[in-house]
Amino acid sequence: MRFRFKQPLPLSMLRPSQAAASLHSVSKQFCNSSFGIAFDIDGVILRGTTPIGNSQRALRRLCDDSGALKIPFLFLTNGGGTPESRRAFELSDLLGVKILPSQVMQGHSSFRTLLKRFENEFIVATGKGEPAVVMSEYGFKKVISLDEYAAHFNNIDPVAHYKRWTTMQESKNPEKIVSSSSDYSQKVKAAFVVSDPVDWGRDIQVLCDILTSGGVPGEENGPQPPLYFAADDLQYQAAFPSERLGIGAFRIALESVFNRIHDKPLEYTSFGKPNPFVFRNAETVLRHLLQSSHSSNVGTENANAGLPSFKTLYMIGDNPFVDIKGAQQAGYPWFSILTRTGVFRQRENHTQYPADVVVDTVEEAVEFILKREDAF
Repeated sequence: MRFRFKQPLPLSMLRPSQAAASLHSVSKQFCNSSFGIAFDIDGVILRGTTPIGNSQRALRRLCDDSGALKIPFLFLTNGGGTPESRRAFELSDLLGVKILPSQVMQGHSSFRTLLKRFENEFIVATGKGEPAVVMSEYGFKKVISLDEYAAHFNNIDPVAHYKRWTTMQESKNPEKIVSSSSDYSQKVKAAFVVSDPVDWGRDIQVLCDILTSGGVPGEENGPQPPLYFAADDLQYQAAFPSERLGIGAFRIALESVFNRIHDKPLEYTSFGKPNPFVFRNAETVLRHLLQSSHSSNVGTENANAGLPSFKTLYMIGDNPFVDIKGAQQAGYPWFSILTRTGVFRQRENHTQYPADVVVDTVEEAVEFILKREDAF
């Protein structure tokens, strides 16, 4: 096992977090934790649906014999396409450790911050999985999948009849998804790329129709509607041996086409790592988890008392351009650990975005953290 250091981080205290409801069963040791951990998933914890790097054993070390958390941790991934509740269930089943929805932060989780603006507006969502269901569960009331939206327009996809695959109806809760034909005449007020699109050609065509027309394909109705991407990863590690093109590659393709056919450049907003906003949100979730554990152990009379904040938050990832860059941009109290199980495979530290520590596996990362924090 080899550890490579860049430089230590300062260990001064942060301000206390605000009170939060109890989120997890916890051990008594948990309320004294001065550190927390954020794990990337693809290339660190899993490759496809297969655990890697002894991730199951590593995560169990963060829990006591009863399964209660000793160390606060969450999953911070740019992946997505399914609701956090379902992803938590899947991770629990694969890893043998109870994971709550509050411990899963996906690329599109940040879309919740746009609810006030678009809650009652007609919006389109695309990507693998169930993008419209995801947005609906966040509270967006008039959301439709691009699959369903495109199906309403005859000949909008000129090569559709050459395709040999079919798309399943996404929604298991159809009452939450726009389905009335009268709704299609409305302007699309925003488009959301929730996860990696499945049909790039169709999605680029239909999104260009929406964005160049002002919100109604085939018409000229005004300025470009807002466009949001859940993340901007160029590549990521999946089940295939070499990296796969991610949502960032789709964004590049869409932007290139749009800028060729439209007189104004594409405007968009990307969430996900390495955006420092995501790391601040992760810190807030971890602090709430820590505070809720303290409240459940010390009694309600002290539930609102000030608590010590984290001295260190560890980001364990496999992508220097996403995980390590994000932790560096977020600054104190983040400490970056780079594994060699995914996008990064080199023996030496990454040149452009060197991590604080480089290890072979996530198990070695957890081993390093527990030794550094004297938390055995």
